Amino acid sequence: MTRVKEPVVSVHLPSDWAASGLVQDVRRGLGAQPRSLPPKWLYDDRGSELFDLITRLPEYYPTEAERSILHAHADRIALLSGATTLVELGSGTSDKTRILLDAFAATGQLQRFVPVDVSEGTLRGAAEQISAAYPGVQVEALVGDFTLHLGHLPTGGRRMVAFLGGTIGNLYVEERAAFLGALADSLAPGDSLLLGTDLVKSADRLIAAYDDPRGVTAEFVGNSLRVVNRELGADFDLDAFGYVAFWDPLMERMDLRLRAEVPQHVRIPGAGLEIDLAAGEEIRVEISTKFRPEGVRAELAAAGFHVEEVFTDVAGDFALTLATRTGVPAAR
Repeated sequence: MTRVKEPVVSVHLPSDWAASGLVQDVRRGLGAQPRSLPPKWLYDDRGSELFDLITRLPEYYPTEAERSILHAHADRIALLSGATTLVELGSGTSDKTRILLDAFAATGQLQRFVPVDVSEGTLRGAAEQISAAYPGVQVEALVGDFTLHLGHLPTGGRRMVAFLGGTIGNLYVEERAAFLGALADSLAPGDSLLLGTDLVKSADRLIAAYDDPRGVTAEFVGNSLRVVNRELGADFDLDAFGYVAFWDPLMERMDLRLRAEVPQHVRIPGAGLEIDLAAGEEIRVEISTKFRPEGVRAELAAAGFHVEEVFTDVAGDFALTLATRTGVPAAR
């Protein structure tokens, strides 16, 4: 019987990371015009529950589309990558990643799994479960922000970084370029990236996926203001906002906002901020960019990656792109 290897957890976030980060983001986003809040503040306990509900809605296709791709092609992905270390960015409970772990474990090549997430509690729980399920694999969990701590990824062997769920679509163009460049800089030639991207499709389908008739997505996006009220003592009137989800055909992205239905004077004492919202004024909470395969290829090439293969679901709704870090750094 293979002995279970004790998981290792390294913490790279200060204890006040969430509190200080929220204050900075509120001052920068709500104190400016146009107003915005980063989507990471959606995911407190309630927000995570709501998002889990969203992934089960019949209108919301990305989660199951990506899962079907993994079921169909995980074996080939493991073979093509040749990786001995699997890294997952924004891992959470590593639910879908277990399909990859099974494929890698079946080849006998996987030596190490590195889940990366900002939630230490979730990460420790997942690390324990994965260590027990894959006793021959060393789990080295990293508590950190994937936009800041890529330089802390463990080195050695051949690595494949999985960035799933279409999360890269939440980043603006310049943010994507910076992220992919930093990731390339942290990898060695021959290391690879498995990138999940939601693909461009009809506006009707996209709007239906992000504005469900049950109002779950509206409650999820509105949860961002609930977090600010709770954590920073703000007095947003949550019932005085409407949810707006629209397709931006120029940027090819969904744009999710909260619209003030009446004028409001809002105090946010924890951030030392007071703002006046006009009736009809909007707060952007999240974007979700949709991609075309040729665009993904171009963005990866600009960062120093060569696309090996693109995998899609049967309907062509979602894509997983396997790309290898080239030996020549891209000019940036």
